Amino acid sequence: MALEEFVGGLRDAALGEFHKDQIGEVSMAGRFMGQRGPFAQLQDNYGRIQLYLRKGEVGSDDEEKERYNQLMKLLDIGDFIGVKGFLFSTQTGELTLHVTGLSFLSKALRPLPIVKRDKEGNVHDAFTDPELRYRQRYVDLTVNPTNKEIFVKRSRIISAMRRYFDQQGWLEVETPVLQVVHGGAAARPFATHHNTLDMKLFMRIANELYLKRLIVGGYDGVYEIGKMFRNEGMDRTHNPEFTSMEIYVAYKDYNWMMEMVEECLEYITREVNDGETKVQVGEHTIDFAGPYRRLSMYDSIKEYTGVDISGMDEAQLRDLCKQLHIEVDPSMGRGKLIDEIFGEKVEAHLIQPTYITDYPIEMTPLAKKHRTTEGLVERFELFVNGKEIANAYSELNDPIDQRERFEEQLGLAARGDEEAMALDEDFLRALEYGMPPTSGLGIGIDRLTMLLTNQSSIQEVLFFPQMKAEKKKQDKEAKA
Repeated sequence: MALEEFVGGLRDAALGEFHKDQIGEVSMAGRFMGQRGPFAQLQDNYGRIQLYLRKGEVGSDDEEKERYNQLMKLLDIGDFIGVKGFLFSTQTGELTLHVTGLSFLSKALRPLPIVKRDKEGNVHDAFTDPELRYRQRYVDLTVNPTNKEIFVKRSRIISAMRRYFDQQGWLEVETPVLQVVHGGAAARPFATHHNTLDMKLFMRIANELYLKRLIVGGYDGVYEIGKMFRNEGMDRTHNPEFTSMEIYVAYKDYNWMMEMVEECLEYITREVNDGETKVQVGEHTIDFAGPYRRLSMYDSIKEYTGVDISGMDEAQLRDLCKQLHIEVDPSMGRGKLIDEIFGEKVEAHLIQPTYITDYPIEMTPLAKKHRTTEGLVERFELFVNGKEIANAYSELNDPIDQRERFEEQLGLAARGDEEAMALDEDFLRALEYGMPPTSGLGIGIDRLTMLLTNQSSIQEVLFFPQMKAEKKKQDKEAKA
């Protein structure tokens, strides 16, 4: 039986005294987490309970008691045991299991780090080294059980998102992870080789183009939550393997999508935050209740740099980057230069949820041209606490325009841009069969989880973040 049933369900009743004839014999299992005198700690998925283990009182006869006494001498911190007995409360009111029977379940050959807590609740010798915690998450979760709550909340975030979409009648689908053409985003892919087919394949950087094929096929709304892979740098907000949600809804545009995102994120936040829309993120209190501020890309740069870049060409943008001390390279076209300026001078100021809208056409090859303003597309990104967590368009459904945009990307690739999009002939063929007006959205699950659990590093919300090879292994390989 889980400890939650006792430590939670009987917490108030623990102020009284429990006797065997009141509760009856109970049994439970978990990790042995240390002993002081006759009192020990047992830990499972839900928490800890105190055990009363007194020599000579475990077992029903002398032979069994002696066997248990020998077994108790062999117990080490981290061992898994099963116990049975009856509940009572100590003089201090702590719920305790008086152990009458004990079973050894599994031995821990490596000692767990011993985290000590004094009477005031202060922690000593904590297992806090980030590299060790990420490499040995199994140890981290055992000795720092409060970290489990981050991943419980992550699971609840995903469940709430699914529930919201399912309530709207949209279909959850699965699309290929191995793709012939890496498309749907500007990113450098991981490449692999399929031996039987003797062909090069790419791990997906996005699932956008396959989901839009399903809109062509007749579904009105499809979404997918899954892993994406990008062969890029790692930092506090980037991991080469990450989880993304993408959704596409027919007969909608990016204005509708902004309203949907506000409603969805407010719903998720309330579901995982005890009905509240405000969460503490570092020193900021973030409110996910809509409506969110809307600011165009050009206006945002003008607001935080004082410069109107709307009419600037590539050469002028390069000069501006020099003036603003922003490093750029020759492979960057107009879109990348604007993106660099925005990233350096604007992003950090966007603390409360803010939509950056109406991007230059060069920045977004898959978005529909703006219905009123030349040179822009109907796109928004949602920024919270200085980071992008969502990206959405009115989707481009003109196959002729889409081909021209892909060809422009090929030109950037020829200049050395490793993140330029590839030309996907099959996707163009799908568009030629006709795709209805559609709006699409991507949300980074990891970054959303960071916000809703008040974590500043993506590694804290991934069970097993990507790490460099352990140094001792590298040294061994070097000697070989």
